[in-house]
Amino acid sequence: MTSGRSILSCALVLAATSHLAGASATTPAKVSGATALALAGVIAPLSPNLTGAEKKAVAMLFAANADIPYKKAIVVTADRIVCRTGNVDITVRNCEVTFGKKVKTVNGSTANEIFATEALAGVPPDGAAGSNFESLAKLSCTIDPNAIKRKDGSGADCTFEPGN
Repeated sequence: MTSGRSILSCALVLAATSHLAGASATTPAKVSGATALALAGVIAPLSPNLTGAEKKAVAMLFAANADIPYKKAIVVTADRIVCRTGNVDITVRNCEVTFGKKVKTVNGSTANEIFATEALAGVPPDGAAGSNFESLAKLSCTIDPNAIKRKDGSGADCTFEPGN
């Protein structure tokens, strides 16, 4: 009986471990502070969901101006971001940023900024023949201008699912 229990225990541990490994792949990542502000800062200008005032506020905060007239929290979201750079054709730099049914494609320096900021936020790279990819889904960044104004490292938080 002890042997049977040990086998059953091992099987349960393996099943639980397999389930946890699958769950961790979809567990949202979190970043805060300067990295979160940078992530929101490179995506906000592309968002069709933000007002002009919200875009301007995020741009001012990202440009080191914490004393802005906009005081409400700003939520920067994107359903999916997929960026690609070329390691054979080194001129390739593009990102597709999806907001609902709208997809915005950016190239060049804007794509490079997004790609680099995703890496800074811990989005793992992936490779394919001649290309490097980074992707994430369900980006949601909350920017609080009042907290940022205190200059204590707070006021910017993002969650996302890496590699989706």
